[in-house]
Amino acid sequence: MSAVLEARGLEVHFPVHGGLLRRPRGTVRAVDGVDLSIPAGGTLSLVGESGCGKTTTGRALVRLVDPTGGAVLYTPPGEEQALDLAPMTQAQVRPHRRSLQIIFQDPYASLNPRMRVGRAVRERLDVFGVGSPEERDQRVAAVLERVGLSADAARRFPNAFSGGQRQRIAIARAIVCEPSVVVCDEPLSALDVSVQARVLSLLAELQQEHGVGYLFISHDLSVVRHLGGSVAVMYLGRIVETGPTAEVFESPAHPYTQALLSAVPVPDPKRRRTRIILDGDVPSPADPPTGCAFHTRCPVVEARCRTDLPALEPRSAGHPTACHLA
Repeated sequence: MSAVLEARGLEVHFPVHGGLLRRPRGTVRAVDGVDLSIPAGGTLSLVGESGCGKTTTGRALVRLVDPTGGAVLYTPPGEEQALDLAPMTQAQVRPHRRSLQIIFQDPYASLNPRMRVGRAVRERLDVFGVGSPEERDQRVAAVLERVGLSADAARRFPNAFSGGQRQRIAIARAIVCEPSVVVCDEPLSALDVSVQARVLSLLAELQQEHGVGYLFISHDLSVVRHLGGSVAVMYLGRIVETGPTAEVFESPAHPYTQALLSAVPVPDPKRRRTRIILDGDVPSPADPPTGCAFHTRCPVVEARCRTDLPALEPRSAGHPTACHLA
């Protein structure tokens, strides 16, 4: 399956300033050499602890955050030649915005409280000149109904809706232009379980109908397993393991992946799972450890882990893993 959006050596570093003169004092390596590939019509899930760089990676891929280094390769619909979005200005990226959409994690902050829902969803159609004014109104009403809201919701303001309803509005706003890629940043975190199932079905339908590629950022590993596709495990700004979701979940090779999966509840009271408890805290991205960044918490650390950075490459598990002992 060909990639519609790809990251190669993606880096996003933020300078740290301090003192009276605000002089540079260091750098936060939020994303530090990430390689990802979102297939056309497929799903890539990105998982990891809070603060590991997942959201920054997603925003950099759609150029809401400017990359410090690396390449962001986007293949427009109907074309074979990929474009590198990383060095482009915002004006150069704008023609591709319709195809690159994002569902933000916080539905309260992502919606303008002074803008009616219909206008918020229709705004993208107006900006890109999609259809006639009547067709835009019809499309807005249709997409609101697809996410489980009534058509009259378009006349109301965001404060009239619950958190879950606001998240559905944010989803409607992202899919109304029928994009090629959608970065889903915790899109189900504010939804009830029954609504989660409906939204997942909607995303699957859109993928089948329009060939949408998803980068699905989530903490819920049970949802990630249900989605299938591929998964990438992130730790302190780097990908430590990636591969087909079923394969990684059945045979996790990296100790960090094993610890994450050991925390997933098993819906069977007769089945026991040994929980792997990691010691210590996640190191600061402003001062990452030498060698493997996970060595400060790894239960099977060796001397070389503290000095040599392991490459992300296929090892005994068969899928790429950044661990000397995989």
